[in-house]
Amino acid sequence: MREIFYGHPPPALASVSAAAAQVSPLCPGAGAIEALGDHALDRAVILAPAGTIERRYVLAQALRALKTGGELIVLAPKDKGGMRLRGELEAFGCKGGESARRHHRLVACAAPPAPRGVREAIAAGGPQIAPHLGLWSQPGVFSWDRLDPGTRLLLEAAPPLSGRGADLGCGIGVLARSVLASPSVSSLSLIDIDGRAIAAARRNIDDPRAIFEHRDVRVPASADLDFVVMNPPFHDAGHEDRALGQAFIAAAAARLKRGGACWMVANIALPYEAVLAACFSRVTAVTQARGYKVYEARK
Repeated sequence: MREIFYGHPPPALASVSAAAAQVSPLCPGAGAIEALGDHALDRAVILAPAGTIERRYVLAQALRALKTGGELIVLAPKDKGGMRLRGELEAFGCKGGESARRHHRLVACAAPPAPRGVREAIAAGGPQIAPHLGLWSQPGVFSWDRLDPGTRLLLEAAPPLSGRGADLGCGIGVLARSVLASPSVSSLSLIDIDGRAIAAARRNIDDPRAIFEHRDVRVPASADLDFVVMNPPFHDAGHEDRALGQAFIAAAAARLKRGGACWMVANIALPYEAVLAACFSRVTAVTQARGYKVYEARK
């Protein structure tokens, strides 16, 4: 049996064999669901994403890769797409049973011989030029089709930088493109846990100084950088997680050499001042606008 799983389905709701392969882009080192051959799978277990376009894309990719009659198990929290799963799968031509457990909806079905709308869902949710950005992006990536206001403020406030740096949580490379406009930058590591973001950034940035890294920012790294730029996330799996932003701050400090600078933007409602003060020798609130604040923190 050839089996895949997408994301981290709760074991109490859906079993995954030890031989199953992870294919979520949010898991560094995982395989890619897009790379699976047509009709190659016997079983797929999907923790469906919350976003409609992204979710339909993942379901379509799984149906494309499943053999006719292959087992498809899809689940999601009720308030994050779970209530729509059955209807969406029926629209693809799937028929199966639905159950409700532990605030999730779960649908189990067999892959039909010719699922409907697969090509259209893959096209809608795949890599594409975001019209409002003019850059490669993909549904599911942070702020995939617009410039978020925090990043905009950081772009306006940060000065030209120099030396070796990193963009933590780089997304599709909007901030990195601005950083690399400075000829004094010798190298810039673009780091993101989302493989789709890294793939888009590679297409958006053609610069030999750029280094692309699909990995978790929280993984320890050497302290040898002159600067870090970042718009740290504060949501994990759709839930607010202030500890995630705090971990980014600690990771930035760990990567900087003494005297190095971290340029960071954050929502004004997030209490990051204490962790910034604990990790850096000097912290300056540079500007505040549109609900966001930019900091310069020196190690």
